[in-house]
Amino acid sequence: MSLTVTLALLLFAAMAPLILYRLKRNRKKRAQREREIWSIGIYEGPSPIRLGPATDINNPIFTAQQVTDVKARFVADPFMVKHNNEFHLFFEVLNSKREKGEIGYARSCNMKEWQYGSIVLRERFHLSYPYVFLNEGDIYMLPECADSHEVKLYKATAFPLHWEYAATLIRSKKRYPPLLDPSIVHHEGRWYLFSNARKVNDLHLFSSDALFGPWIEHPQSPIITASPHFARPGGRVVRDGEALYRYAQDGIPNYGSKVWAFRITELSAQSYREEEVPGGPVIQPGEEGWNNRGMHSVDAHQQENGSWIALVDGLELRA
Repeated sequence: MSLTVTLALLLFAAMAPLILYRLKRNRKKRAQREREIWSIGIYEGPSPIRLGPATDINNPIFTAQQVTDVKARFVADPFMVKHNNEFHLFFEVLNSKREKGEIGYARSCNMKEWQYGSIVLRERFHLSYPYVFLNEGDIYMLPECADSHEVKLYKATAFPLHWEYAATLIRSKKRYPPLLDPSIVHHEGRWYLFSNARKVNDLHLFSSDALFGPWIEHPQSPIITASPHFARPGGRVVRDGEALYRYAQDGIPNYGSKVWAFRITELSAQSYREEEVPGGPVIQPGEEGWNNRGMHSVDAHQQENGSWIALVDGLELRA
């Protein structure tokens, strides 16, 4: 036996326990993920920061079983837009075959029964958090594209099924870690974008005079540092009268455990201030099976009568 072969066998023998440990750990993690199922529901309340389960709707309103064109492990991150008197819902679909997120679509006339359409956006990288919004008569989507190291904007060319890449707003490869859950808002003539830096748990803030940029980092950014509780966006930045709120998803004690609200008291190109909304989380694990483990996304909309409804997601830990 040559010296090279002998050394290789000795190295393998030394590494074998570590390799077996990692294989066992990965199998355990995969088994745990298979038990964690996200679904989509609807909450309601008198304001976007006081929400509870809708009284006349059976939650969850949408599950992975309703996805028909791919094998879906879960659906999550709901965002809705009303168009032509219909409700259009966009959400992450975790494709079990690819183990990557894709953007799915469903529609409803009454918010109670939802008809699935199809996957409307798929990339070579993972997609989630399909933040849809209107601007000057057009409909845009700002999904999470962290694995591409960019914040990408898409535009509906034939709403709701056809979307095309429109622009890259921020490139994170050189200056920042991958940016998670980008959340955009137009305020007093200027655009602002919140996004969480992966792993370091910082909340970065960017601004621009125009939607397509150029985007610059705010002088006070990161506005939150090293916080697993409050640094990751948890839904649409929403306005209630003169109040502006941002949601933050809490990663403690587990990923996506609950969502907090912060009132933005000052937002300009040079300054930023916010305060935590008192009274506890806006949404948190419930007593029903579909959300017994956690909740991590809120898309709130005010109704004509002044009340609020919110598209939310819930995590079920199955036996």
